[in-house]
Amino acid sequence: MKRKTWAEARRRAAPAPPALKRTRGATPRAAGGEAERRRQLPPPGPETCLRIADRLYFAILCQKPKSGAANTHYFCIDDELVYENFYADFGPLNLAMVYRYCCKLNKKLKSFSLIRKKIIHYTGFDQKKQANAAFLIGSYAIIYLRESPEDVYRLILSGSVSYLPFRDASFGTCSFHLTLLDCFHAINKALQYGFLDFSTFDVNEYEHYERAENGDFNWIIPNKFIAFSGPHSRSKIENGYPHHAPEAYFPYFRQHKVTTIIRLNKKLYDAKRFTDAGFEHFDLFFADGSTPSDTIVKRFLNICENAEGVIAVHCKAGLGRTGTLIACYIMKHYQMTAAETIAWIRINRPGSVIGPQQHFLMDKQAELWTEGDIFRAKLKRNHKIAVTRILSGVDDISINNTRNRRTIQKDIELYSDDDETNCLTQGDKLRALKSKRQAKAPAASPLAWLLAMLVSTLCSIVIWWIVCGSLLPSLLFCLDGLRT
Repeated sequence: MKRKTWAEARRRAAPAPPALKRTRGATPRAAGGEAERRRQLPPPGPETCLRIADRLYFAILCQKPKSGAANTHYFCIDDELVYENFYADFGPLNLAMVYRYCCKLNKKLKSFSLIRKKIIHYTGFDQKKQANAAFLIGSYAIIYLRESPEDVYRLILSGSVSYLPFRDASFGTCSFHLTLLDCFHAINKALQYGFLDFSTFDVNEYEHYERAENGDFNWIIPNKFIAFSGPHSRSKIENGYPHHAPEAYFPYFRQHKVTTIIRLNKKLYDAKRFTDAGFEHFDLFFADGSTPSDTIVKRFLNICENAEGVIAVHCKAGLGRTGTLIACYIMKHYQMTAAETIAWIRINRPGSVIGPQQHFLMDKQAELWTEGDIFRAKLKRNHKIAVTRILSGVDDISINNTRNRRTIQKDIELYSDDDETNCLTQGDKLRALKSKRQAKAPAASPLAWLLAMLVSTLCSIVIWWIVCGSLLPSLLFCLDGLRT
């Protein structure tokens, strides 16, 4: 698609029913007889329609459009791709949903039966669903139309529509807003850095392993980071949430070259079960819902930068503490902003980075960027300095020296395992909510139920005809022959 299409979108009205609002500054651009062929629009109303590409439109409609139009095809994903919230959070939709949406839209655009029709993705007046619908079509434009996040965001806003910012999975008042532009930048940078590649993405594997009963884990960076819910001493179900013993993860971790496990919560299993199986294991405990100290951040970065394979990180739910420390690594080594990093982690693992952890990452952004610059500068100069000293960005710290071990121990002792033993923590609540929402089977629509009943009835009739119409008389004939 040519770049000028985006400029035209803000000046061009949608030529499709139902009657839609002109975007701000919209003027007819038809020449000759084209103006007569174009459907005239009524005065501005509560609806809007934006032209994304030659045949692709995004619309906000107050009611479902009538089907059967000769030159338009409408579709809606509001009730098909639905965000499963913990509390008041409502997006962004996860990576599997982005993938399924892109496949659906590509199929429509390439369909022979729709080749002459305009494809209109419409959404209703639910502001949360509007934001998620805009996120999907904007992501498609970045991934497949190769448009910039700024151009996409400018276009999405050109209909004089404001979109709700996304919020975290904490209970209570939201103090940090994640915008559509943050999410668009996250998608764009994920493409640049190779985090996102739909040509190799396995959507079935993603949806299988994100479920609590199958391990509750997600890749954050391919071949580098897995975020997962904390294992337990033994496999069991507690408060409706299925816990998994360390051994349950061994086959998948070995297959995908996981070498290092980092635990951030209290000890619910013996680390020897991982180390005896050949994995490295590290403990960097800090309290549930809190932010890590500088010492823990440096220790975490050192471990990850020295690991030879994939690192699997967990806390209790694998959301707050886990997402926060992985975000520190991404900010340092890929120079993504805190908001972009939070957006990318949530797209992969919804619910990640919670409450004060969001502000912590904002405060750490400049420092981590500086450390990343130091790291890259030292690599360019090819200084033969101990890797741990280079990666920390501080010349007098390493993961092995005695002074640093004492500092880490003192820092960790500020918290006690007992703090999470006799109370219901944030991680416990989030895990319980995730398990309950995933256990809800999607209700079948009346049309689907009726179709299933018709198919079942037809099959019964066919089977009855086969048995009673042909096999049964033959069987009776044979029995009569034997009798005589």
